[in-house]
Amino acid sequence: MTSVLLYAAIAALVLYKLGYQQVRGTLLDRRTLVAMPLLLTAVGAYLTVKALPGASAAELGLLAADLLVLAGIGVLRSTTTTLTERDGTTFQRGSAVTIGLWVLTVAVRIGVAALGAGGALTSASIALTLGVSIAVQNATTYRRIRHRGLPLADRRPALSR
Repeated sequence: MTSVLLYAAIAALVLYKLGYQQVRGTLLDRRTLVAMPLLLTAVGAYLTVKALPGASAAELGLLAADLLVLAGIGVLRSTTTTLTERDGTTFQRGSAVTIGLWVLTVAVRIGVAALGAGGALTSASIALTLGVSIAVQNATTYRRIRHRGLPLADRRPALSR
């Protein structure tokens, strides 16, 4: 039960940070597309590898399914955002559907935690699964930026007022 509450608290932070930013809109740059998912995935991979020796086959299967589902939702989240040019880089704004997909992301992860019944691998892999989901979302967004020929700054310019 404690791990579910921890997941809910982390989920609330992720929803606020990413959801709010995506609805409000944000200027993108290469660093913002890479930094957070790289950090989450690296930390998550380390913690996940440490938990592997005690993991059951069911937990391993649950982790694989979780990664696949959350990666798919990451692709969907990217496709629900609008991309436009602003201040020499790409401006991204999400929609109500984007927020709904973030809620679904969190619900899937909480569901996995409940199904994992507090197993060490399930608890250890939260950063990995969220990192992979955000990485896939950002990779899809990067692909969309390139496809549309939009600029992408190396560093985020200050918002013009």
